[in-house]
Parts: sequence; structure tokens; C-alpha cells
Amino acid sequence: MFRILAAAAALCIAPAAQAQDGHGVHSEHGHAHGHQHADFASDRIHVRVDGDMGGRDIILIPGLSSSPEIWQETVDHLTAQDGVGWRVHRIHVQGFAGAPAEGNAQTGATPGLVAAPVAEEIARYIREQGLSKPAVVGHSMGGTIGLMLAARHPDLVGRLMVVDMVPFMGAMFGPPGTTAEGVTPVADQIWAVQSNAPRDAYVAQAATAINGMINTESRREAALEDMRASDQKVSAAAFRELVTTDLRPELSRITAPTEAVYVKFNDARMTNEVTDMIYRASYATLPNVTLKRIDDSAHFIMFDQPQAFQAELDAFLAR
Repeated sequence: MFRILAAAAALCIAPAAQAQDGHGVHSEHGHAHGHQHADFASDRIHVRVDGDMGGRDIILIPGLSSSPEIWQETVDHLTAQDGVGWRVHRIHVQGFAGAPAEGNAQTGATPGLVAAPVAEEIARYIREQGLSKPAVVGHSMGGTIGLMLAARHPDLVGRLMVVDMVPFMGAMFGPPGTTAEGVTPVADQIWAVQSNAPRDAYVAQAATAINGMINTESRREAALEDMRASDQKVSAAAFRELVTTDLRPELSRITAPTEAVYVKFNDARMTNEVTDMIYRASYATLPNVTLKRIDDSAHFIMFDQPQAFQAELDAFLAR
């Protein structure tokens, strides 16, 4: 039942682009932002900081091949609130959206990890910057990274919102009862195809995937631009890691209040009720998790339903 969603996700890998400065090409999509980069040395991530430098801290993590720009409306919303000061830390994963691959580079025939090391670097960032239990919001692969962070460093996360991601994406690639070990051969095949695909094939496939992941036509090109500017092998390795990572046994370690917001799976055969059932089962080992379906949206909820997403985020942060 997951195969159509999995196929769409698998296509969201874009060919490499040439980085042009120390942090890569920042795709501003028409915005002139006064953001700054945090003083944090890492070859896995760099961090943009916006808003009230003395405000409450929130970390926003984008998904596979995405840039910090996917959060711009969210940042504008948070920083415009009266009486609430937010210092917003936006993660940019090296190798995605114009940032040079650096420590995430894939140089051999065997893919290395991306999401797990990035989660560790965000943990180090929280410690070294002296952040006190920040809120963490992650979209898609960013949600996986957020789950890793909250489960493996429960003392560092104040609250966690996962946006349209399950804790074991590998379940999409096999029958009921599929395990990480059982799905690894499939993931290896996907890696081999994705990492070596010709550029033209990737561009065509990414366009098809974007059409299914973003309902709002005017927002599709910006996301596709990010994907075109991502390192192909880094994206392929990260996708393989998502397929083979089962975080369900780790969810019970999470102590931060957690909410997962999601949409109905993009498959005509799926219903709201079946989608709800899958999310309940996926997060069953996470005590007191809140699950919220947002309707009339595809995967990029912050693009398709920005007001509904912002309202749910506000309520979550206020609880």
C-alpha cells in the first residue's frame, strides 16, 4: 500500500550543482533576508539564525535535498508575533540545495550515513551554543533527524514536531513485518540506481515527484531548484539511510512533548482512516505523542496549507 508514495519519494533526488562559496549557493527565491550564519564549525551542517537574538530558541530542519528556504513563511510568522520573541535556527545540510558536500560527501562504492551524523552535529550545536531545550521542527528527512536527536539526546530537546514522516520509511518497500535488515537489499539497489543516474533522468523524475509532493503549483519550481542544486550522491545515500533506519525501538527514549502532523498518503487507494491507522501504529511506542492530520495538502504542508500548519505549530509551541 505504500509503493506509490515510496516511488514518489525515491524520485526526489536531483543532480549535483557547483557550489560557489564557503556555504554554497543560498537559494533565496526572491527574498532579501537579513539572516546570519551561526559561529559553528562543522563539515556536516551550517546554520542560519533569524529573529530575536534574545528570544526563545527553535530549530527548523528541512528534508531531503531541501534548503532552509522551505521554512521562510514559518520564520516570517514566528518572528512577527507580538509579545513572543523567537530566535530561529535553520539547518542547512551540506550537500543539499547548493551547499558543498564536505563531510557528507560520498566518495566510495559504499554509501555513508548522512542523517545520523547530522543529528549528532545538531546536538553538538545545541550544547556549544548554549541553547536551553529548544523546540525542534523537522520536515520529512528533517523529521527523521529530529526523532534521532530527541531519542539519542533527550536532555537537549524541549519539544519536537515531525512534519509528514514515519519513524520507519522502509515499511513502504515491503510487506507487513518488513525489517530494516530485510529491506536493505532493496535500499542498496535504489542507491546504485540513484547515485549513478544520468542528469537528464534525474531532472525529469524530480519534476514528476514534485508534482505529487506539492499541490500548490507556484511553489513547485522553488523546491525543484533546491533539488537540482543538491549533490546527487549525498541525496542518494541519505535516501538509502532513511529506508534502512527503523527508529520505532528508540521512540520510547523520547521525553520531549512530540507531535506528528501528516497528510493522507498520495495514493488514490488510501483513505484518511487508513492513513490515520498507519500513523498510530508507527508511533505506538512513543508515549503521549499527538497525531494531527492536515487535509487538502501534499507532502510539503507548509507550502500547501501554510495557515493550518502555522496554527498547529502555534498551538503546539504554546502547550
